[in-house]
Amino acid sequence: MNIYKLISRLSNQFSSIQLIVLYYFIVVIAASILLALPIFRNPGMELSFIDLIFTAVSTVSVTGLTTINLGETYNLAGVILMQFLFMLGSLGVMMVSTSFMLIRRKKVSLKQRQLIMTDMNQPRLSGTVRLIRNTVLIILGFEFIGGLVLSIYFFFFSNWPLKEVLFQGFFTSFSAVANVGVDLTGQVLIPFHDDYFVQFIIMLLIIVGGIGFPVLLEVKDFLQYHKLKKTLPFRFSLFTKITVFSFFILLFGGALCIWLLEYNQFFKDMSFTESAFYSFFYSVTTRNAGLMTTSLSNFSEGSLLLFSILMFIGASPSSVGGGIRTTTLAIVMVYLISFIRGHDQVSLFKRRIERDDVQKSITVFILSMVLCLFSIMVLSVSESHDLITLIVEVTSAFGTTGLSLGITPTLTVVGKLIIIVLMFIGRIGMLYMLMLLIPKHKDDKNYHYPTEKIIIG
Repeated sequence: MNIYKLISRLSNQFSSIQLIVLYYFIVVIAASILLALPIFRNPGMELSFIDLIFTAVSTVSVTGLTTINLGETYNLAGVILMQFLFMLGSLGVMMVSTSFMLIRRKKVSLKQRQLIMTDMNQPRLSGTVRLIRNTVLIILGFEFIGGLVLSIYFFFFSNWPLKEVLFQGFFTSFSAVANVGVDLTGQVLIPFHDDYFVQFIIMLLIIVGGIGFPVLLEVKDFLQYHKLKKTLPFRFSLFTKITVFSFFILLFGGALCIWLLEYNQFFKDMSFTESAFYSFFYSVTTRNAGLMTTSLSNFSEGSLLLFSILMFIGASPSSVGGGIRTTTLAIVMVYLISFIRGHDQVSLFKRRIERDDVQKSITVFILSMVLCLFSIMVLSVSESHDLITLIVEVTSAFGTTGLSLGITPTLTVVGKLIIIVLMFIGRIGMLYMLMLLIPKHKDDKNYHYPTEKIIIG
């Protein structure tokens, strides 16, 4: 039986969501097998089975948490392999596979379009192939431009040889856009803690990767629309409005809270410019990137708790990031405000939000909280670390961020398994994991139970 017949048979037996999760599971297995091959490792470097699975899930989920030193364990071929796995995880299985089909000029079937729609979390089937084509071009374009800018800057303002300049420039750009947070040197961006140009470029690249692919396409359409000088006004979708609004509220609000929490502590002897850059950088990087300009241990427990909240929220839907997503939080908050005001409808930007979307958002928010709290309780028993350290580790894994206080290599087997599950769910999404339980063909009940009021509060 060839692979196409196998895929066709699976398509008839499973729903689109079940197939997408199955594809990611297969990719994790394939990544584990590849990363276990000696040709990708430095001589004498061995990995345990649990560390191998951990590394595979971390790369496919684009988290960056690691139980080993990647730079010492893997050679150049291994680094290139991980970059491909990071690309596969950040863009999505269906986006990468469809891109290869488009390059080979293969026709995209209706079932494949449905899988693309599911993997990209799109509400409509139309325009999915265009979304993939333009998204890949935009993401690769930003990675190339960012890598070129950083390489030129490193060439003039560092003592690195040309080979190192190009590698660091393009790898840093790729890591920022893909929100990887992976560390090959052990220093991350700490050597650039006072280099505001590098930090500014990296923050822009992180935002590009985390704000959502549909938003990038609408901005592109908006710019092209004005070049054509059309008379009718351009209308952004409600998704883009909510995404951009919530994304930047969290960015600026997070930066302000970090600055206030560290004003008399870590920022006490710093200039305003230095403290402001630290605040903005960590407000951006905690949303999914995981890159650091200083050790997390320098921050107070209040800031670490705030980082955990930002990592739990994560990036925007249909982006490279994980977490509950910004729109989920926005809809939950708008629902609470509407309920307090006694409004029957949940609306934003003069548009009513569907009841189904409100229910999904509340469900994702509550169950994600339960999952993270349960994971923290399990780790508090299996690990011998402070509670705030475990909270950071759990939310970093669920948000596929990659920030840590350095406890990842010391986790027990139980702790590593918990983090593996959190990283996988964080990449797939809590909603999709729940919908795995829904069969492809649902039986509609032709009856309703009588309602009865109960006492609340």
